[in-house]
Amino acid sequence: MRSIQDQLQAVLAAARPVHPLDVVLADAAGCVLAEDLRAPVSIPVRAIAAHDGYALESGAIAQVAPGRPVVLPVAHDVGADAAEPLRLAPAHAVRVSSGAPLPVGADVVVPVPYTDRGTARVEVHRVVAAGDGVRAAGTDAREGDVVIASGVRLGASQIGIASALGLRRLRVHPKPRVVVLPVGDELIEAGAPPRAGRVHDANGPMLTTAAQAVGASAHRAAIARDDRTALREAIEDQLVRADLLIITGGLGDGPDDTVRDVLAPLGTVRFDHVAMSPGQRLGFGTVEKEGDREPVPIFALPGDPVAAMVAFEVFVRPALRAIAGYAELFRTTLSATATAEWAVPSGLRQFVPATLTGTPGGGYRVTPLGDPLHTDLGSLARANAFAVVGERATRVAAGDAVHALVLDSHG
Repeated sequence: MRSIQDQLQAVLAAARPVHPLDVVLADAAGCVLAEDLRAPVSIPVRAIAAHDGYALESGAIAQVAPGRPVVLPVAHDVGADAAEPLRLAPAHAVRVSSGAPLPVGADVVVPVPYTDRGTARVEVHRVVAAGDGVRAAGTDAREGDVVIASGVRLGASQIGIASALGLRRLRVHPKPRVVVLPVGDELIEAGAPPRAGRVHDANGPMLTTAAQAVGASAHRAAIARDDRTALREAIEDQLVRADLLIITGGLGDGPDDTVRDVLAPLGTVRFDHVAMSPGQRLGFGTVEKEGDREPVPIFALPGDPVAAMVAFEVFVRPALRAIAGYAELFRTTLSATATAEWAVPSGLRQFVPATLTGTPGGGYRVTPLGDPLHTDLGSLARANAFAVVGERATRVAAGDAVHALVLDSHG
């Protein structure tokens, strides 16, 4: 039986990042930045007004007191589209719009509500400290500074700063192209009428969604039947479009389970019993594509939905993050106190769907869902963590410390 560590080492050795590409800004969203992004200019280039108001020198309003405003002439109106800043005359004010360049000599922008809203002259009714209402040059980014580090997935705010810097293209690791291929004569599509001896495909949509959540461009292929020739053709068809292929189902010992027969002769694919529960039997390897320098990793996962999802979290998700160019490959794991007792299969690392509650200061508690020895999809759907129990344990008692693999929250 192969250890989880050995299986994971083989997986990560084959998971090479997709070659970086220069892409337009719109296509960079969701990708991982391939190199540090340095600001070519400062943002803002010069000091600007943070809000509408009156730009002036703070000393000119130092004598403002309740019932005793300071009155200043308004020399100019300046909009946000002004190309260059004006020079402020002593003891004067300039009416400015939000984003307008701050006049030379001004060090404060008095908000409109603090004044009488005058146009030729303005009464200032409240003292405002120097620097208030001013966005200094380089507040958002300073020229030459790293504004986004390599390895960061580009979300809305990162695309925003890149756009503000005037960049049209970014160098990124493209989203991995993932194909999920469900296998089994017993499978039918969601929405199809129930039929005796048939089950709706859960793994295809589930694993496709899981891959998309990692940032991959994932596609669920049509269900493949338990026919060796048809399955081989389906795999060959999908390899053309995939950076990583996930096959789920067809790993049993029955005469109709064809995945091992079809995959074993291909590339470096091998099948092992891995010391984990649920799951155990898994396939993994790489297959070379004609004309492509990088072989395609192929995972063969169990047909049981919980076992398939555990295998995805333990092996496929880290591989996808490596291919996508992430520096951090693994989910957060916390130490938590078990709130119940349950049995553990000997010699296997057990992954139990669970609810994780608590805080860093008060500690965490983990509660198993369903029967830990016979995990079910309903429990998985309610879980926000896996309780992880080591290979040497045979039982977990209430109060024992266990590891909790934190999954995406349900909001």
